[in-house]
Amino acid sequence: MATEFTPSDSAAIRRRVEALCPWFHNLHLPDGSQTAPDHFLGDFPAYKWEELATVLPTDLSDAEVLDVGCNAGYYSLELARRGARVTALDMNRHYLAQANWAAELFGLGDRIQFVRGQVYDLAHDERQFDLVLFLGVFYHLRYPLLGLDIVARKSRDLLAFQTLTMPGEPTDQVQEDLPIDERAALTAPGWPRMAFIEHRLANDPTNWWAADPAAVEAMLRSTGLRVIERPGTELYLCRIDPDAPRLWDAAELLAATGRSPDRGQAPL
Repeated sequence: MATEFTPSDSAAIRRRVEALCPWFHNLHLPDGSQTAPDHFLGDFPAYKWEELATVLPTDLSDAEVLDVGCNAGYYSLELARRGARVTALDMNRHYLAQANWAAELFGLGDRIQFVRGQVYDLAHDERQFDLVLFLGVFYHLRYPLLGLDIVARKSRDLLAFQTLTMPGEPTDQVQEDLPIDERAALTAPGWPRMAFIEHRLANDPTNWWAADPAAVEAMLRSTGLRVIERPGTELYLCRIDPDAPRLWDAAELLAATGRSPDRGQAPL
Protein backbone atom coordinates (compact mmCIF):
# COMPACT_ATOMS: atom_id res chain seq x y z
CA MET A 1 0.00 0.00 0.00
CA ALA A 2 1.37 3.41 -0.96
CA THR A 3 2.24 5.76 1.87
CA GLU A 4 -0.12 8.72 2.17
CA PHE A 5 1.53 12.09 2.70
CA THR A 6 -0.18 14.87 4.56
CA PRO A 7 0.21 18.52 3.53
CA SER A 8 2.64 19.00 6.39
CA ASP A 9 4.71 16.00 5.22
CA SER A 10 4.85 17.42 1.70
CA ALA A 11 5.78 20.84 3.01
CA ALA A 12 8.67 19.31 4.97
CA ILE A 13 9.83 17.47 1.85
CA ARG A 14 9.71 20.68 -0.20
CA ARG A 15 11.74 22.51 2.42
CA ARG A 16 14.38 19.79 2.40
CA VAL A 17 14.51 19.75 -1.41
CA GLU A 18 15.04 23.52 -1.41
CA ALA A 19 17.73 23.24 1.27
CA LEU A 20 19.57 20.68 -0.86
CA CYS A 21 19.45 22.70 -4.10
CA PRO A 22 20.78 22.69 -6.74
CA TRP A 23 19.78 19.25 -8.05
CA PHE A 24 21.11 17.56 -11.19
CA HIS A 25 19.00 14.41 -10.81
CA ASN A 26 15.27 14.96 -11.06
CA LEU A 27 14.00 12.52 -8.46
CA HIS A 28 10.28 11.75 -8.38
CA LEU A 29 9.55 11.85 -4.65
CA PRO A 30 6.95 9.79 -2.77
CA ASP A 31 4.62 12.77 -2.27
CA GLY A 32 4.45 13.39 -6.04
CA SER A 33 6.88 16.30 -6.13
CA GLN A 34 10.15 16.40 -8.08
CA THR A 35 13.60 17.71 -7.26
CA ALA A 36 14.37 19.31 -10.65
CA PRO A 37 11.13 19.52 -12.66
CA ASP A 38 12.56 22.24 -14.94
CA HIS A 39 15.78 20.38 -15.74
CA PHE A 40 17.41 21.64 -18.96
CA LEU A 41 17.74 18.02 -20.15
CA GLY A 42 14.10 17.22 -19.46
CA ASP A 43 13.12 14.45 -17.05
CA PHE A 44 16.72 13.45 -16.39
CA PRO A 45 17.86 10.79 -15.71
CA ALA A 46 14.48 9.03 -15.87
CA TYR A 47 14.56 8.74 -19.65
CA LYS A 48 18.08 7.29 -19.56
CA TRP A 49 17.00 4.79 -16.91
CA GLU A 50 14.04 3.74 -19.08
CA GLU A 51 16.50 2.80 -21.83
CA LEU A 52 18.89 0.98 -19.53
CA ALA A 53 16.22 -0.73 -17.43
CA THR A 54 15.07 -2.86 -20.36
CA VAL A 55 18.43 -4.66 -20.63
CA LEU A 56 19.17 -5.17 -16.93
CA PRO A 57 17.85 -8.07 -14.85
CA THR A 58 14.52 -7.19 -13.27
CA ASP A 59 15.37 -9.30 -10.23
CA LEU A 60 18.65 -8.24 -8.65
CA SER A 61 17.95 -9.88 -5.31
CA ASP A 62 21.21 -10.04 -3.36
CA ALA A 63 23.24 -8.88 -6.37
CA GLU A 64 26.13 -6.60 -5.49
CA VAL A 65 26.11 -3.43 -7.57
CA LEU A 66 28.52 -0.50 -7.87
CA ASP A 67 27.23 2.89 -9.05
CA VAL A 68 30.22 5.07 -9.98
CA GLY A 69 29.43 8.78 -9.91
CA CYS A 70 26.05 8.25 -8.29
CA ASN A 71 25.13 11.94 -8.05
CA ALA A 72 21.79 12.21 -6.18
CA GLY A 73 21.28 8.47 -6.42
CA TYR A 74 18.60 8.01 -9.08
CA TYR A 75 20.12 4.81 -10.50
CA SER A 76 21.12 3.51 -7.08
CA LEU A 77 17.54 3.84 -5.89
CA GLU A 78 16.17 2.00 -8.92
CA LEU A 79 18.68 -0.82 -8.52
CA ALA A 80 17.91 -1.11 -4.81
CA ARG A 81 14.21 -1.39 -5.68
CA ARG A 82 15.13 -4.42 -7.77
CA GLY A 83 16.70 -6.00 -4.71
CA ALA A 84 20.37 -5.10 -5.21
CA ARG A 85 22.85 -4.22 -2.50
CA VAL A 86 24.35 -1.03 -3.87
CA THR A 87 27.64 0.72 -3.22
CA ALA A 88 27.29 4.25 -4.55
CA LEU A 89 30.42 6.34 -5.10
CA ASP A 90 30.71 10.08 -5.66
CA MET A 91 33.34 12.68 -4.84
CA ASN A 92 30.81 15.50 -4.34
CA ARG A 93 29.59 15.96 -0.75
CA HIS A 94 26.55 17.91 -1.92
CA TYR A 95 25.32 15.11 -4.18
CA LEU A 96 25.95 12.53 -1.47
CA ALA A 97 23.86 14.55 0.98
CA GLN A 98 21.02 14.56 -1.56
CA ALA A 99 21.38 10.83 -2.19
CA ASN A 100 21.48 9.89 1.48
CA TRP A 101 18.36 11.91 2.19
CA ALA A 102 16.49 10.44 -0.79
CA ALA A 103 17.43 6.87 0.15
CA GLU A 104 16.05 7.34 3.66
CA LEU A 105 12.91 9.01 2.30
CA PHE A 106 12.24 6.02 0.04
CA GLY A 107 13.04 3.53 2.81
CA LEU A 108 16.05 2.16 0.93
CA GLY A 109 18.81 3.41 3.17
CA ASP A 110 19.62 -0.10 4.39
CA ARG A 111 20.28 -1.32 0.82
CA ILE A 112 22.60 1.48 -0.33
CA GLN A 113 26.01 2.41 1.04
CA PHE A 114 27.13 5.85 -0.07
CA VAL A 115 30.88 6.39 -0.26
CA ARG A 116 32.82 9.55 -0.96
CA GLY A 117 35.73 9.01 -3.29
CA GLN A 118 37.27 9.26 -6.73
CA VAL A 119 37.08 6.68 -9.51
CA TYR A 120 40.80 6.07 -9.02
CA ASP A 121 40.26 5.12 -5.36
CA LEU A 122 38.58 1.93 -6.58
CA ALA A 123 42.01 0.58 -7.54
CA HIS A 124 42.66 0.08 -3.83
CA ASP A 125 39.37 -1.73 -3.17
CA GLU A 126 39.62 -5.48 -3.70
CA ARG A 127 35.86 -6.00 -4.02
CA GLN A 128 34.13 -6.96 -7.26
CA PHE A 129 30.48 -6.52 -8.17
CA ASP A 130 27.91 -8.36 -10.27
CA LEU A 131 26.95 -5.14 -12.05
CA VAL A 132 28.82 -1.85 -12.38
CA LEU A 133 27.29 1.41 -13.59
CA PHE A 134 29.78 3.86 -15.09
CA LEU A 135 27.45 6.49 -16.47
CA GLY A 136 28.25 10.11 -17.29
CA VAL A 137 31.71 10.03 -15.72
CA PHE A 138 34.28 9.02 -18.36
CA TYR A 139 34.40 12.35 -20.22
CA HIS A 140 34.92 14.25 -16.96
CA LEU A 141 38.14 12.34 -16.20
CA ARG A 142 41.53 13.85 -16.86
CA TYR A 143 42.86 10.27 -17.09
CA PRO A 144 39.97 8.48 -18.81
CA LEU A 145 41.51 5.15 -19.83
CA LEU A 146 43.03 4.73 -16.39
CA GLY A 147 39.57 5.23 -14.92
CA LEU A 148 38.00 2.77 -17.36
CA ASP A 149 40.65 0.12 -16.71
CA ILE A 150 40.09 0.43 -12.97
CA VAL A 151 36.29 0.34 -13.18
CA ALA A 152 36.20 -2.57 -15.63
CA ARG A 153 38.11 -4.68 -13.12
CA LYS A 154 35.42 -4.10 -10.53
CA SER A 155 32.87 -6.13 -12.52
CA ARG A 156 32.40 -9.88 -12.30
CA ASP A 157 29.93 -9.83 -15.17
CA LEU A 158 28.07 -6.74 -16.41
CA LEU A 159 29.06 -3.10 -16.85
CA ALA A 160 26.80 -0.30 -18.09
CA PHE A 161 28.69 2.57 -19.71
CA GLN A 162 27.61 6.00 -20.94
CA THR A 163 29.70 8.91 -22.12
CA LEU A 164 29.49 12.13 -24.07
CA THR A 165 30.33 11.44 -27.72
CA MET A 166 31.06 13.34 -30.90
CA PRO A 167 29.59 12.43 -34.31
CA GLY A 168 30.82 9.27 -35.97
CA GLU A 169 29.91 5.68 -36.79
CA PRO A 170 30.84 2.62 -34.73
CA THR A 171 33.15 0.14 -36.43
CA ASP A 172 35.67 -2.53 -35.60
CA GLN A 173 36.95 -2.72 -39.16
CA VAL A 174 40.30 -0.96 -38.82
CA GLN A 175 43.78 -2.17 -39.63
CA GLU A 176 45.41 -4.00 -36.74
CA ASP A 177 48.81 -2.59 -37.62
CA LEU A 178 50.15 0.37 -39.60
CA PRO A 179 53.61 1.16 -40.89
CA ILE A 180 54.95 4.24 -39.15
CA ASP A 181 55.01 6.22 -42.42
CA GLU A 182 51.31 5.54 -43.16
CA ARG A 183 49.82 7.53 -40.33
CA ALA A 184 47.46 9.32 -42.69
CA ALA A 185 45.18 6.33 -42.16
CA LEU A 186 44.56 7.61 -38.64
CA THR A 187 42.55 10.48 -40.16
CA ALA A 188 40.38 8.23 -42.35
CA PRO A 189 36.64 7.97 -41.67
CA GLY A 190 35.92 5.20 -39.18
CA TRP A 191 39.24 5.33 -37.38
CA PRO A 192 38.52 5.57 -33.62
CA ARG A 193 39.20 9.07 -32.38
CA MET A 194 38.67 11.20 -29.30
CA ALA A 195 38.62 15.00 -29.18
CA PHE A 196 40.38 16.81 -26.36
CA ILE A 197 38.53 19.79 -24.87
CA GLU A 198 41.13 22.25 -23.63
CA HIS A 199 38.77 24.85 -22.21
CA ARG A 200 35.02 24.22 -21.86
CA LEU A 201 32.11 22.39 -23.39
CA ALA A 202 28.63 23.50 -22.28
CA ASN A 203 30.45 25.94 -19.98
CA ASP A 204 31.81 23.01 -17.96
CA PRO A 205 35.59 22.96 -17.40
CA THR A 206 35.44 19.30 -16.35
CA ASN A 207 34.33 18.14 -19.80
CA TRP A 208 37.74 16.95 -21.05
CA TRP A 209 36.99 14.43 -23.80
CA ALA A 210 34.46 13.58 -26.51
CA ALA A 211 35.06 10.20 -28.16
CA ASP A 212 33.28 9.06 -31.30
CA PRO A 213 31.31 5.78 -31.14
CA ALA A 214 34.13 3.84 -32.82
CA ALA A 215 36.56 5.01 -30.14
CA VAL A 216 34.12 4.22 -27.34
CA GLU A 217 33.70 0.65 -28.47
CA ALA A 218 37.42 0.22 -29.21
CA MET A 219 38.31 1.40 -25.70
CA LEU A 220 35.73 -0.89 -24.15
CA ARG A 221 37.14 -3.85 -26.09
CA SER A 222 40.70 -2.90 -25.16
CA THR A 223 39.88 -3.09 -21.47
CA GLY A 224 38.41 -6.58 -21.72
CA LEU A 225 34.74 -5.77 -22.24
CA ARG A 226 32.34 -6.90 -24.97
CA VAL A 227 29.39 -4.73 -25.93
CA ILE A 228 26.25 -6.88 -25.81
CA GLU A 229 23.52 -4.19 -26.00
CA ARG A 230 23.18 -0.60 -27.19
CA PRO A 231 19.88 0.32 -25.54
CA GLY A 232 20.08 4.06 -26.16
CA THR A 233 22.11 6.97 -27.44
CA GLU A 234 25.63 6.91 -25.99
CA LEU A 235 24.66 3.96 -23.80
CA TYR A 236 26.32 0.53 -23.79
CA LEU A 237 25.79 -2.64 -21.80
CA CYS A 238 28.96 -4.71 -21.66
CA ARG A 239 30.00 -8.09 -20.36
CA ILE A 240 33.42 -9.18 -19.21
CA ASP A 241 34.98 -11.08 -22.12
CA PRO A 242 37.31 -13.81 -20.83
CA ASP A 243 38.71 -14.30 -24.35
CA ALA A 244 39.55 -10.65 -24.94
CA PRO A 245 43.24 -9.88 -25.48
CA ARG A 246 44.70 -8.08 -22.49
CA LEU A 247 45.98 -5.08 -24.40
CA TRP A 248 46.82 -3.07 -21.32
CA ASP A 249 50.01 -3.48 -19.35
CA ALA A 250 49.27 -4.85 -15.86
CA ALA A 251 52.55 -3.55 -14.43
CA GLU A 252 51.82 -0.07 -15.80
CA LEU A 253 48.34 -0.11 -14.28
CA LEU A 254 49.73 -1.17 -10.92
CA ALA A 255 52.30 1.63 -11.02
CA ALA A 256 49.73 4.21 -12.13
CA THR A 257 47.53 3.37 -9.15
CA GLY A 258 50.30 3.27 -6.57
CA ARG A 259 50.31 -0.49 -6.26
CA SER A 260 52.99 -3.05 -6.95
CA PRO A 261 53.51 -6.79 -6.53
CA ASP A 262 56.43 -5.90 -4.24
CA ARG A 263 53.88 -4.64 -1.70
CA GLY A 264 52.08 -7.94 -1.67
CA GLN A 265 49.24 -6.82 -3.96
CA ALA A 266 47.73 -9.52 -6.13
CA PRO A 267 48.15 -8.99 -9.90
CA LEU A 268 45.11 -7.46 -11.57
